[in-house]
Amino acid sequence: MKDEILIQFGKRVKELRTSKGWSQEELAFRTGFHRTYIGMVERAERNISLKNINRLAKTFEISIKDLFK
Repeated sequence: MKDEILIQFGKRVKELRTSKGWSQEELAFRTGFHRTYIGMVERAERNISLKNINRLAKTFEISIKDLFK
């Protein structure tokens, strides 16, 4: 069973990505992550590290706090 926080976080990443009109490939390019990693985060299949959360926040040009809204 997937953890609810991972589900919510994945939905938020997808929401931010799509609001910018980016594909998973584009977000992967901008963050330096692999496209499959982005997909796994969005599907709550990965427990992402704080370093990677920070990298996503910087890529979206928001604070870490706002990434969790």
